[in-house]
Amino acid sequence: MARFGYTLMTEQAGPKELVRHAVRAEEVGFDFEVMSDHYSPWLTEQGHAPYAWSVLGAVAHATERVGLMTNVTCPTVRYHPAVVAQKAATIQILADGRFTLGLGSGESLNEHVVGEGWPSIDTRQDMLQEAVSIIRALLAGDLVSWKGEYFDVQSARIWDLPENPVPLALAMSGDKSVERFGPMADDLIAVQPDSELVHLWKHVHGRAYGLAPAGRTIGQIPISWDPDRDTAIARAHQQFRWFGGGWSVNSELPTPASFSGATQFVRKEDVAESIPCGPDLDVIVEAVKAYTDAGFTDVALVQIGGDTQDRFFDEAAKPLLEALHVELG
Repeated sequence: MARFGYTLMTEQAGPKELVRHAVRAEEVGFDFEVMSDHYSPWLTEQGHAPYAWSVLGAVAHATERVGLMTNVTCPTVRYHPAVVAQKAATIQILADGRFTLGLGSGESLNEHVVGEGWPSIDTRQDMLQEAVSIIRALLAGDLVSWKGEYFDVQSARIWDLPENPVPLALAMSGDKSVERFGPMADDLIAVQPDSELVHLWKHVHGRAYGLAPAGRTIGQIPISWDPDRDTAIARAHQQFRWFGGGWSVNSELPTPASFSGATQFVRKEDVAESIPCGPDLDVIVEAVKAYTDAGFTDVALVQIGGDTQDRFFDEAAKPLLEALHVELG
């Protein structure tokens, strides 16, 4: 059965609001919750970027049932992989085994802030591969000393290990990345409903660590639900017009001002063509169906607009989840 999730967007809400949204999402019936891990919002109109791991600790304490996941954390520049492993282990304990560590090669927007520069995509993927090896060793309880091409670890051990191992979900976007990172991952994260990607993933999943064959395939889709379609389109254009740039472009832009400049000619109608906007739940279901048809087991929704979450929960979330489970579950 497909599972449907809710996205805790750290770019569009403050820390206390995110915890409250997490509780509401669990109450209305979402199966899992994913959280972005940003230092900056993509656009100044979004207006937020609290520290994801502090919020995750609070969310783990405030919720009881929903799965939790970072979507995604870059463990190579802003964070050292040894620190990411410790954080993930701690969250897994607080969440009583509900946490999955989502990892990716990152964006300049969040990583350049520590002054270490922004490597090329080939280097970033080399760094991610090395980081995943370190994180897996530490989460296995090993005493780790490592001197690699990019990272040094000296006599590190995680002292508070969770009873349930932390699954690692890796963001992948094409055949080469699946062939490279699929063998290292428990789960796949992708931003496009690509059935060929899922098919390849099933053949290479977890081989490097002898993992079980039933890994999750996790997608994400933005929506702009609102009783008024024009309002929904305007909001999506104001806060999510960056979405159409594609990851090969978005990963290289360093500041919200850069995203604003890069998207200055994106029209409202362009956004409305790519993001479901308005009150029609069937349109949202059809957009999610592209993922389930492609073989995705999990799809997380992003409701655009931090100040729209309460109305979304009150009026749309339950009937939308019912429709998703009836049509796609």
